[in-house]
Amino acid sequence: MKPEYQDRYEKFGLNVVYYRKRQRLTQLELAEYVGIDRSHISAIELGKVGVSFDVLFKLCDVLEIKPKELFDFRD
Repeated sequence: MKPEYQDRYEKFGLNVVYYRKRQRLTQLELAEYVGIDRSHISAIELGKVGVSFDVLFKLCDVLEIKPKELFDFRD
């Protein structure tokens, strides 16, 4: 990950947290539904890692949102 994009990864992660909590899911529950490890969900939410399109689309299916909603960064 390039340092100049770190803030975008963090904002993406905050959106994942927001929509996860809106669905009243724990990190573990979301991870199980998406098919990844809980620590990976944590890393995504903290903006430490990016996600593949497969994970992105599965996140959106589980969170019942459109992909663009995860990229609608709040300032």
